[in-house]
Amino acid sequence: MPKRILAGVVTSNQNEQTVTVSVERRYKHPLLQKTIRKSKKYRAHDEQNAFNVGDQVRIQECAPRSKTKRWEVIAS
Repeated sequence: MPKRILAGVVTSNQNEQTVTVSVERRYKHPLLQKTIRKSKKYRAHDEQNAFNVGDQVRIQECAPRSKTKRWEVIAS
């Protein structure tokens, strides 16, 4: 099964080798047909501490790195 890849914005890089990425999802409400924006935060592994707040990044699923990290940054 292929690994999921998501795109989002870095919202925090305070921890060593970890970034918090906010991923926004848009969909239409089934009844009202209004576009709804939902966002979710993922903690991703950043080996070189290369990414800063506000950077657009892509993250990919990986094996668990810690209690909360199941994603890794693959590109900017």
